[in-house]
Amino acid sequence: MNPLFHSHKPLNADMTLLLCIDTSTTHASVALAKDGVLVGIKVNQNQREHASFLQPAVQELLQESGYKLHELSAIAVTSGPGSYTGLRVGFASAKGFCYALDIPLISIPTTLAMSAAATTQINKNEPALLCPMIDARRMEVFTALYQPDLSIISPISALILTPDSYASELNNSRILFFGDGAKKWQTICRHSNALFPEVSWNAANMVELAHQFYQKKQYSLLAYSVPEYGKGFHSTRI
Repeated sequence: MNPLFHSHKPLNADMTLLLCIDTSTTHASVALAKDGVLVGIKVNQNQREHASFLQPAVQELLQESGYKLHELSAIAVTSGPGSYTGLRVGFASAKGFCYALDIPLISIPTTLAMSAAATTQINKNEPALLCPMIDARRMEVFTALYQPDLSIISPISALILTPDSYASELNNSRILFFGDGAKKWQTICRHSNALFPEVSWNAANMVELAHQFYQKKQYSLLAYSVPEYGKGFHSTRI
């Protein structure tokens, strides 16, 4: 079998069973979904326990749901940016499962999963752009900008925040800033179009995205897939 072009086992025409893994930030979670509908979820809030939590959580989730590991159709994992160690833990497990089970790997940007969560927790009658922010260091964040329908406006970048960041975008649109990085942005942003809602997310917010990726066969090359750590470049966007 050529690892560059994975020859996946025949798919079960009667069921799509996806395992979603998120260990990219301060909390870790795994979710199981059947045909795009959440079956169950396990969450751990201790960042130091990502590695010890993940494998037992997957086993417990499958046992409680009545499914077997070999019934999985694909594995979805948050690809970053986020915690260096957390991303490696998630990717190592996801790729290991995919190799062993001969099933596809689906990579979902952390900022996209966060934005998907935001769309379920905000007032949809007041449309606004979505700007997830993950704390990096000092006044730096990992961020991206999305339309309300989750189409991307600005790709993931490492951004050093200044009072003038997003000035042009805020002059034209209301923007929702959320995530742990948004807290420090809120201390220096004074624009009336900047809103700072509380948004929580976990692997359950990957379910619909993962199902869409799976249906479109938007898989990652298993041999070469790596996390998006977000530190390859820096920006002082104004």
